[in-house]
Amino acid sequence: MSWLKNNPVTVIGLAGISIFLFHLHIIPVSIMEARNFITAREMITEGHWLLTTMNDLPRYQKPPLPSWITAIFGLLFGIDNVIGLRLPAMLMAILLAYMGYRLSFKLVYDKVHSLINALILLSSFYIIAITNEAPWDIYAHGFMLCGIYFLYGFFRSNDHKWKNSLLAGLFIGLSFMSKGPVSLYALLLPFLLAYGFVFKYKGFGQHRKQLPLVALILLATAIGLWWFVYVRLADPDAFLAITEKETANWSSYNVRPFYYYSSFFVQSGIWTVPALLSLLYPYLKNKVSHNKEYLFSFLWTIFSVILLSIIPEKKSRYLVPVLIPLAINTGFYLEYVIREFKSSMNLKEKIPVYFHFGLLGLVGISFPLVAYFILKDGIGPFWGYYIASSLGLTIIGTLLFLKLKKQQIFGCFLLSIAMIAAIKILALPLLGAVEKNSEFKSISNLKSSVAKKGLEVYSFGEIAPELIWDYGSYIPTLKNKEDINIPEEKMFYVLVFPVEENEFKRIFEPKYTYNLKTVYDLNHHAKPGTKGHKNRLTSNLYIVQKR
Repeated sequence: MSWLKNNPVTVIGLAGISIFLFHLHIIPVSIMEARNFITAREMITEGHWLLTTMNDLPRYQKPPLPSWITAIFGLLFGIDNVIGLRLPAMLMAILLAYMGYRLSFKLVYDKVHSLINALILLSSFYIIAITNEAPWDIYAHGFMLCGIYFLYGFFRSNDHKWKNSLLAGLFIGLSFMSKGPVSLYALLLPFLLAYGFVFKYKGFGQHRKQLPLVALILLATAIGLWWFVYVRLADPDAFLAITEKETANWSSYNVRPFYYYSSFFVQSGIWTVPALLSLLYPYLKNKVSHNKEYLFSFLWTIFSVILLSIIPEKKSRYLVPVLIPLAINTGFYLEYVIREFKSSMNLKEKIPVYFHFGLLGLVGISFPLVAYFILKDGIGPFWGYYIASSLGLTIIGTLLFLKLKKQQIFGCFLLSIAMIAAIKILALPLLGAVEKNSEFKSISNLKSSVAKKGLEVYSFGEIAPELIWDYGSYIPTLKNKEDINIPEEKMFYVLVFPVEENEFKRIFEPKYTYNLKTVYDLNHHAKPGTKGHKNRLTSNLYIVQKR
């Protein structure tokens, strides 16, 4: 245990590797990943490094930095290597936890406390989920936390003013180049508000920081905006159309009520109970070891939630920046519990702790039975992983109860991290035992198949990004918002999105014959007609011939 406390960075690295770097190929490519991967692929295959595209059409909705990084890893490991393409986002998540440790240490000057904060951040549910669901977010918030770390040093210390200001400007600019102003608004702005409220920028004007601050702002602006200026000048029509649509989405797309994020702490996953208790400021303010820093993390979290709640467009994944200050805030509560559980905490205070770690222990012990009940029909090829995960999680669950009985809360905390790691390393492959969609059919072989016949493939209507990614290159579109383009060839293939079926037949029926060749379905588990089946992941392949 003493080794863990004395080597926090090594512990973060080992936990990060365990949670993020195993089995990167198992989870299917999501829609957001597909968009990023397609853009990266077209940078390499089509040379679209600056005027970025998706399916050979302008893709200016998001800045290109994550796609550039992904493309570089694609060049290193292969553009179709999902493991290689996912690797940088996973490394970014580990960097996020490391910077969480560094910032926490600046706040509390305590290695163990800072380690607790970093491990909470590393193991929070949506931090893990977002690395597969939307890589842009992890880059934007990871770079921004780096910027905030140096910005905090710039505000609090009179040493290294230029170094801290320039590095803060660099990383804030890189964050803007990852997802525009999202992290600026949801992570940096609430940080600045909380810092001003708690620390009041004391002494800022007395130590000649004005010029480094100007340099910080200019550097962040130059790095963050140069690509937008370039695209605005190089392709103004497409840029303005996309900007107008994206801006309208903020107030008209996926609109939710103000209170939609009221249960934001649930996104921390296994830390839901401690996260909720850490938000009880009147209860905790005189119990934590650093009152002012606790108030700072509390306000940083609350301001972030409020600012996100103001925006009409809301999605669960938009809460990711909140999880960063929330992890620090939760750490204050858990540090208090670890420090005082045996000595000063009364029974009422202990009940949530027993409930939290007892529930995790129950999950571990019950895993073999629950997993077998759910997966028994498909578990055959995965017996090795089932036995290993069952054994590992049962041991962890049992140890949790033993540590809880001995009131060794730090041990319970570390076992919680071990449980997440065991799930990722040993249990995640069991997804292969989940019932398969018998109609599943990949589109990956179509390109080589039609190339042998010397025919082109087109799409009619919008094809899902996952299908385009699976196909292997861009697919020319016959129908867009303005018009319909009929190929000149006498014979060609057309992929038709189901909702476009009638329109496709109406357009081609007079002068062409068409025959359905096959149906591609990228739903891995949900069968057609079932609740989880997504029609957007299907496409009908027609061979079309001029009469």
